[in-house]
Amino acid sequence: MEQAIIRMENVHKWYGKLHVLRGVDLEVAPSEVVVLIGPSGSGKSTLLRTLNGLEEIQEGRIVVNGVELQDQKSLVELRKEVGFVFQSFNLYPHMTILDNVTLAPRTVRGMDKAEAEEIALRYLDRVGIRDQASKKPGTLSGGQQQRAAIARALAMNPKIMLFDEPTSALDPEMIGEVLQVMTDLAEGGMTMLVVSHEMGFTRQVADRVIFMDGGVIVEDAPPEEIFENPREERTRQFLRQIL
Repeated sequence: MEQAIIRMENVHKWYGKLHVLRGVDLEVAPSEVVVLIGPSGSGKSTLLRTLNGLEEIQEGRIVVNGVELQDQKSLVELRKEVGFVFQSFNLYPHMTILDNVTLAPRTVRGMDKAEAEEIALRYLDRVGIRDQASKKPGTLSGGQQQRAAIARALAMNPKIMLFDEPTSALDPEMIGEVLQVMTDLAEGGMTMLVVSHEMGFTRQVADRVIFMDGGVIVEDAPPEEIFENPREERTRQFLRQIL
């Protein structure tokens, strides 16, 4: 693999006595799209959250975009380069969509209002909701709110985008519009790590699929291999239940 933009080495995470990540090793190359699949409680979301310091690890090493996650200073640097899109949209309800998207560029990157708004409008246009910029989140559909959340993350010009089940809170007819934005990002060369149950999207967009269970990576392979000819019986079991 070319120089990895994400590297996890022997990463362990406990919640009290619960051992959630058990010696995870993972490398992701620039512009690679990696989708994490597996049953609930397998450690997928926790893995994602350790990559931008939302969860602390107890053992191992994480290096993202050349920055080793060690202290608050490295965390601040890291979060400038890593966008995170959650299941719930986490938009500020009292602020307009435009203000939600400009907040981080202004407060973290120190941009002036005009520059931040120009960038925000560009990304709102890119995700197809520029016409919603002056509205409050509560007046938008779930799909529009999630697209606003993606625009908010992109406005920081991240090197990496992390998506934690970004369509799971959406009505079925809204899922496609969010997946299309993600597909466009992938085709544009964005490095992406995605936790998803959307197997059609995974087949189409992923460079690699990682199947996790019990806090370990059980299988890591291209999508055609995972879906057509998985090596591990546990992977086959899981896929039989969901496909």
